[in-house]
Amino acid sequence: YFQQMFKGDCYFTNGTERVRLVVRYIHNRQQTVHFDSDLGHYVGDTPLGESIAKYFNSQPDTVEQTQAEVDTFCRHNYGVYTPFTVERR
Repeated sequence: YFQQMFKGDCYFTNGTERVRLVVRYIHNRQQTVHFDSDLGHYVGDTPLGESIAKYFNSQPDTVEQTQAEVDTFCRHNYGVYTPFTVERR
């Protein structure tokens, strides 16, 4: 058996003024590669992840798409969920 996971986290500072996206790829409970929007590229966390990160970073469309998810995923969902979470009384 093996396990593959993908996890995306959005971090908000001051509402949507500063948004950070961290995308993690996990194989058998070990993070192999991640993307940090503050860095702007993929980083390998294991020897396997280094080759995956090198491949992803060689694909400019992949890096650009993931960087754009800060707006299309994080900022969009912040606007959707704010009334239910932040402004709740």
